[in-house]
Amino acid sequence: MSVLGVLVDSVTRQEALSRMEALIESGGPHQVATVNPEFVMGARRDPAFRKVLDEAALALPDGIGVVWASRWLGRDLPERVAGVDLVWELAGLAARRGYGIFCLGAVPGVAEETARRLSEWHPGLRIAGCHAGSPSLEEEGEIVARVRASGPQVLFVAYGAPRQDVWIHRNLEALGVPLAMGVGGAFDFIAGRTRRAPGWMRWLGLEWLHRLAMEPWRWRRMLALPRFAALAFAARWRAE
Repeated sequence: MSVLGVLVDSVTRQEALSRMEALIESGGPHQVATVNPEFVMGARRDPAFRKVLDEAALALPDGIGVVWASRWLGRDLPERVAGVDLVWELAGLAARRGYGIFCLGAVPGVAEETARRLSEWHPGLRIAGCHAGSPSLEEEGEIVARVRASGPQVLFVAYGAPRQDVWIHRNLEALGVPLAMGVGGAFDFIAGRTRRAPGWMRWLGLEWLHRLAMEPWRWRRMLALPRFAALAFAARWRAE
């Protein structure tokens, strides 16, 4: 379905996990994007980023604002599917099925700590590799070669949006990975560098507020939220 002109898949978390398993089993390559209001606003400004999202094999409704807007517009996405939750669940699936995982991005040491914690939680998980690197063109060839040589079935990329998603899209064929997913700040949460919002705030859809309180420098990025809400309101008004 389309939310303000950006395609988003109508899936529950369990349906998303099942679809990702099917994508891995089918071979590759496939890209998974985690769409929130910032993604939508960015895609409306940047046709190249919109193309990345439109061509993703799976575009998840990661932001609660996207879910609210879909319901306001009468399209009714079933629930929020948070990328950080799917990292944990994909790691469990990988441990059961023997898939290898490569953790790419974040600051040095965070990918390794993420991999360590995922392995502790999911015994038997095969970590194909970890690397911080950067999305710069100068490092691209070496990083792609490193990932390809390690032979993972799942690649998590934590370079932050939209850079991670554009990087995946640009290198998807060369990586040789069945499933590549941009995960934003998920490594920081899993590695314990950033505290995630308590369950009650996530249930109320206030995780964005908690993150703003923890990282006040994000306020400029959060300006996309009222703009997004205004666009959704205007679209609803025009439809009536």
